Amino acid sequence: MRAMVLDKPKQPLQLRDVEKPRPAKGQLLVRIATCAVCRTDLHLADGELPDPKLPLIPGHQIVGYVEDVGSDISSSVAIGDRVGIPWLARTCGRCRYCTSGRENLCDAALFTGYTVNGGYAQYAIADARYCFQLPEGFASDELAPWLCAGLIGYRALRAAGDAIRLGIYGFGAAAHIVTQVARHERRDVFAFTRPGDVAGQADARALGAAWAGGSDEPAPDELDAALLFAPVGALVPAALRSVAKGGAVVCAGIHMSDIPSFPYATLWGERRVVSVANLTRRDGREFIALAQRVPIRTRVASYPLERANDALAALRGGTLAGTAVLNVA
Repeated sequence: MRAMVLDKPKQPLQLRDVEKPRPAKGQLLVRIATCAVCRTDLHLADGELPDPKLPLIPGHQIVGYVEDVGSDISSSVAIGDRVGIPWLARTCGRCRYCTSGRENLCDAALFTGYTVNGGYAQYAIADARYCFQLPEGFASDELAPWLCAGLIGYRALRAAGDAIRLGIYGFGAAAHIVTQVARHERRDVFAFTRPGDVAGQADARALGAAWAGGSDEPAPDELDAALLFAPVGALVPAALRSVAKGGAVVCAGIHMSDIPSFPYATLWGERRVVSVANLTRRDGREFIALAQRVPIRTRVASYPLERANDALAALRGGTLAGTAVLNVA
């Protein structure tokens, strides 16, 4: 099969013919239709995440069709079904995190496109228990961003509690999706983009944001909570200064630059800074059900598989109009 392979961080991915995988016990063989490109993929390519499997096929927002199944498949999935393969590839199921509803924190977890091969390829294998059945009525490329941007955005929104005035810093794929969910839940969204990103601010308003401006601007009103999707540590104290007493700043990325020091008075008043790590299967089931009711619509920029490096470069440069998606089928 054809695949884009990362041999070493800070080097371009290489298009290769590699052996087509075979499903083992409990696994699915999935013929990939499309795989969305995530900022986590960019962090991996740029050497900002530790200890990836190398060589590695990146990609963890995978939509495809079940072509074969291994033995002892306990789920109801069948050959021909369209499924989604997310970031969380497998957990131990036995540790204190897994047994308390926090499998996203499992120390022995495996991650798609990081510690196991992912979706920048024609085929992938995945543990059937961690795949999601996907709904009809949505195109495969439209669904791909649900598998990470949607899931992490959903988990971040839930970490913000019942906040009504919601600040969103960094208006990329996750923000586009979570804004739709927030408006569905009758929350007011205040969107903070890169300074001068007029197009991004217009996108936010078109999605129903009450206000949109640069991240160097003060919030026009006191926020109940803020979600940070931009991997910029300096935004943490900025967001804290905009959050009301008792509010939360939720850091939703897997990687962030260092957070600068700030006076305790900025945190005081029972404000909280929390991070979101990975996802649980419950998050996936809840979000997919909710996304159909909203309904969530995503805007994508399509690339063929062999142009994965171009898609990563566009994400790095902030020039994407929508989520980059690799069309494989």
